[in-house]
Amino acid sequence: MQKREASSESKRPAPVAVWIKPKLTSPHPADQHVGRQIAIVRVQSDVSQAQLARSIGISFQQLQKYENARNRVSASMLYEIATSLGVPVSRFFEGLPGNETTREIRPLPVDERIDFIASAEGRRLVEGLMNLNPRVRGRLAALIAALGGELAVLDTDRGSATIAEPALDARKTA
Repeated sequence: MQKREASSESKRPAPVAVWIKPKLTSPHPADQHVGRQIAIVRVQSDVSQAQLARSIGISFQQLQKYENARNRVSASMLYEIATSLGVPVSRFFEGLPGNETTREIRPLPVDERIDFIASAEGRRLVEGLMNLNPRVRGRLAALIAALGGELAVLDTDRGSATIAEPALDARKTA
């Protein structure tokens, strides 16, 4: 009897692994906002889903998924959509919480170091430094930093006019 049970068990098909689709989480609010904005701009431009999808090389079903935020829109695809609709990419982020541009954006101040590096003297210095052995270059950088620190201390102790004046006086007398 045991033989029959064993033989009948071996005739059963092997268990099949079943993949259970994980429970979907809700789309991120930013994805929902961008999807809605795509749909709004598309409708305002009087373009159908099929027309827009065709112009950017995707199916209209895929475009639906973007607009409904079931699929996220990649940066390159968002760029293609914006180009096709004739709007800047930033248009899709307008009104997104945390993306307000109410503050005034000021230009960055000009950095004196960049001006120096761009000057002929700065270019010669950088070129000379690049010709040095990296170890020597590192030591020279440390020396320059130490000298700069010492000069700053002297500058604050004596006042900036007293340090600069002797050098000017030496030029005048020469």
